[in-house]
Amino acid sequence: MQFEYTGRHIEVTPAIRTHVEDHFNKLDQIFGDSSTVRAHVVIEVIKNRHIAELILHWRDHTLTARDTNADMYQALTRVIDKIEKQAVKLKKKIIERKQDATPLSALALEASAEQTASAAADNAQPAQPRIVNARSYRVKPMTPEEAAMSLSEDDNQFVVFRDSDTDRLSVLYKRKDGNFGLIQP
Repeated sequence: MQFEYTGRHIEVTPAIRTHVEDHFNKLDQIFGDSSTVRAHVVIEVIKNRHIAELILHWRDHTLTARDTNADMYQALTRVIDKIEKQAVKLKKKIIERKQDATPLSALALEASAEQTASAAADNAQPAQPRIVNARSYRVKPMTPEEAAMSLSEDDNQFVVFRDSDTDRLSVLYKRKDGNFGLIQP
């Protein structure tokens, strides 16, 4: 674990350094490989308030904590406790994400089972239809003739429009014979 110290209006003494590094021994087991962990400790004194701030970088995550106290050592201890809580929460979140994931071996078995099921389904009754892809379209006010012109220029199979004469929603679609079909509710 790499430590960096910054003191504002206070000198960072070796006693402060050892205090911080001793308390970080608890966090070594959380982070595992501690060579990737960087900690920046900022201590500051304003009048008789001691402010401790800790910024911890681990992998792609940044944990921060700040505490104010009359005693510098107490402020540092509380900041490290806050970071420890954040680290435990982050580690649990990472572990749960990994454990909830489906293993690749299960996906391979599932794919082969689907193939055998599809072969059996050819002999059995067809499956329920489902919605594969949903898109949203802008509904413009236009006449059916204008909708037919825009549909002939476009690659889409249908156009949804608001009829400017009747102010009702309509659908114009391409038919297989090359003509257009109009649906008006």
